Amino acid sequence: MMAMTHALAGLLLATFVVQLGGGDPATVVAAAVAGSVFPDLDIYAGHRKTLHFPVFGWFPAGLAVVLALAIPTTATLALATFLVAAALHPVMDLYGGGLELRPWEGRSEKAVYSHYHGRWLAPRRLVPYDGSPRDLALAGVLGVPALTLPEPVPPLVVVTIVVGGVYVALRKRLATVWSQVARALPPELRHHVPERFYE
Repeated sequence: MMAMTHALAGLLLATFVVQLGGGDPATVVAAAVAGSVFPDLDIYAGHRKTLHFPVFGWFPAGLAVVLALAIPTTATLALATFLVAAALHPVMDLYGGGLELRPWEGRSEKAVYSHYHGRWLAPRRLVPYDGSPRDLALAGVLGVPALTLPEPVPPLVVVTIVVGGVYVALRKRLATVWSQVARALPPELRHHVPERFYE
C-alpha cells in the first residue's frame, strides 16, 4: 500500500490512543506517523524484508502496550503507538500487491518477508497494488476518525488524501519513469537500484 495509506492508518491508531489513553496528542500523533512509515526506510535495501516484521514486530509492540497500560505516560503511549504502527505496516502490505515495479500485472508472489517463517509471504491482493483506486478508498476511510484530532491534524489528513489521489492518478506512468531513470544511470550506480526497477 502507498505511504499515505500507512500514515493514515497510523493516525487512526493515534486517534484511539489519544481518546482512550490520553497523553500529549502531538507526541502520540508524531509517534504514530513515524511508526507507520518507518518500515519503508528499507525501500532501497531489501524492501519489505529488512525492516518489515509481520510476526516478530508484534512482540515488542505487545510489550510496549503492556507497559503503556501499566504506566500510561506520554512517553510510554508514544512508544507503544510507534511500535504497533510499525508492526501493522507489514501486515497491511501482506494484504496488498506483490513486490514488483508494476504490481497490477500480478506476477510477483512476494508480498512481505517473514523472518519467523523464513520465507516470503504471498500477497493477498485485497488492495490490488499500491496506488490503486482501492488503496485511495482505504486511505480515505482510515483518515476520517483522525479528523477529530486537534489542529493541525485535520488539514494534514486532507492534504495526505489529496497527495494520495495525485499518486493514484500518476501511478502507472511513474513505473515507466522509474524504469527509464534506472536504465539511464551510469553502470557503477545501477547496483544501488533494486532489480525490480529494470523490469
